[in-house]
Amino acid sequence: MNSLLLTNATLVLPDRLVAGAGVAVEDGQIVAVGAVEGKPGTAIDLGGMYLAPGFVDLHVHGGDGADFMDGTADAFRTVCRCHVRHGTTSLTPTSTVARMHQYTRFLDLCGELYGTVSGGARIVGSHFYGPYFARPARGCHPDQDFLTPDAENAVAFTALAATMPLTVTVAPEVPNTEWLVRTYTGRGVRFNAGHSYATFPEMEAAVEWGVRHVDHLFCAMSDRARLRQSQTYPMQAGVMEATLFFDELTTEVIADGKHLTGDLLRLAYKVKGPDRLAIVTDSMRAVDLPDGEYWFGPEGSGERVRKKDGVGVTREGTALASGVMGMDHGVRTMHRLAGVPLPEAVRMASLTPARILGIGGELGSLEVGKWADLVVLDADLNIARVYIGGERVV
Repeated sequence: MNSLLLTNATLVLPDRLVAGAGVAVEDGQIVAVGAVEGKPGTAIDLGGMYLAPGFVDLHVHGGDGADFMDGTADAFRTVCRCHVRHGTTSLTPTSTVARMHQYTRFLDLCGELYGTVSGGARIVGSHFYGPYFARPARGCHPDQDFLTPDAENAVAFTALAATMPLTVTVAPEVPNTEWLVRTYTGRGVRFNAGHSYATFPEMEAAVEWGVRHVDHLFCAMSDRARLRQSQTYPMQAGVMEATLFFDELTTEVIADGKHLTGDLLRLAYKVKGPDRLAIVTDSMRAVDLPDGEYWFGPEGSGERVRKKDGVGVTREGTALASGVMGMDHGVRTMHRLAGVPLPEAVRMASLTPARILGIGGELGSLEVGKWADLVVLDADLNIARVYIGGERVV
């Protein structure tokens, strides 16, 4: 039996901080939280540092020079090892708009590598993201195979849901999306709305069909101002307003301090709250690499973008193009820039995304019986140690 005791820590629980406490781990699971004296195992004194649950990233494309769409197991492992350095212990590989064979290769690799990646973040699901976008709302994604849902592509793209959590992003205004969502929600697929210029009534309908999450709030979505460009009056609401309005919808923010101002982060937090708002990175392959040009999506066939000033931008520098920071940076940003209390900022990076994925009973908080995926943070909230299943990886 492998045992570990982390003592003299400040525990980051979902609703509070607890100083002078610890966590006991046996065989990869948490067996005690708080007073751990007398428990078996190698004791490590954390000297008062923060001990938090590992972060869970719902929306991540790449890092350290690799992209999940590169189509190799080595690329998957590289991305997972990159993000574990930033405290992410679980993630869902996220695709981009690509070609048909690249979509299927991505899904195949998600299935093959589902579970623990040696030395890297666990793969706990798959985020299938791209073919069902609205083309005008594609953002920095390649202008490649946008598809209308039909029986043939739906069967090919959703088979993975039989073996692991699968999330599919759709634009509600794309024809036949109602059929897709209604049919496959009952088969275990989770549906997000994203990269969409839908109207409020179209989003209301999508909620009725079964859509329950919205990708990167405020980004690549319709709002009153955008919809007004095609209609004189009356002004109407879009995806952004619907996301804030419907309690049924959870959402996420790219909390890198570049995509959204502190004011917008504060607004999202106030309206949605920490149980319906997750932090994501939406990061591409330039994480931990210098400024310069990189492929967003598959190497050699995606879209060329730039890393500049802590964010991804289009080559001409006029629009955003994905994130380039890790989850630890997102937690610091929500805490410092948006003024979110540390327990809630951490919750938005751990328990909330785990619940959105339907795996909150297994991970996402310091609770007995959950996986011992743990992050140690110093006083400045920098990563000091990372454990996955009780084994130190950073």
